[in-house]
Amino acid sequence: MSDDGFHVHGPHDHALEHVAEHAAHGNDEFSGKIAVMTAILATVGAMFGYQGGATQNDAALFKNNAAIAKTEAANRWNYYQAKSNKQNLAELAVTLPGVDTEKYKADVARYKTEKDGIKKEAEKWEASSAEWNHKSDEAMHEHHQWALATTAEQIAISLAAITLLTKKTWLQYMAYAVAGAGIALGALAWLQIDPIGAMLLKLGAGGHH
Repeated sequence: MSDDGFHVHGPHDHALEHVAEHAAHGNDEFSGKIAVMTAILATVGAMFGYQGGATQNDAALFKNNAAIAKTEAANRWNYYQAKSNKQNLAELAVTLPGVDTEKYKADVARYKTEKDGIKKEAEKWEASSAEWNHKSDEAMHEHHQWALATTAEQIAISLAAITLLTKKTWLQYMAYAVAGAGIALGALAWLQIDPIGAMLLKLGAGGHH
């Protein structure tokens, strides 16, 4: 803890520190390459992490908008029900002897017209709520894609640290492969392409035949 508050380490911060220290004390070309690669991966991972946080915030905002719209729809439906009750009473009054039937018939017609307008408003708010929920689901799914890409970069950084310790070339190539997979996942998230989701949707559609 510093005087300014707590400093929370990320899951790959120690690996980054180890790579930096090792590269500083080592002069060989191999260590230098790994250090450069790690710095690049850390930058890419930070960008992915930022995008993941942004999409998560969007999902929460959209979900909140959906809840607001749902509440407005419920209020309209309650108002609709109140008008229906008044219409029913007016219809009942028409059948009673000694009352001004024309007045109550006019009330019935007025309540019916008012109900139609209220119903349209309620349906409009319900549609808005459904749309916001859909946007929230999409944003949350995109967040998961960014999270996977970030995790891949963190794993690649950890593999780079192990590579420096062991000097194993195959670990270096594995770090490259994982980093490449993370970048590919990030590119798909950026382009809003979800091959896994599309495949599952296709399989689900095929199962209904």
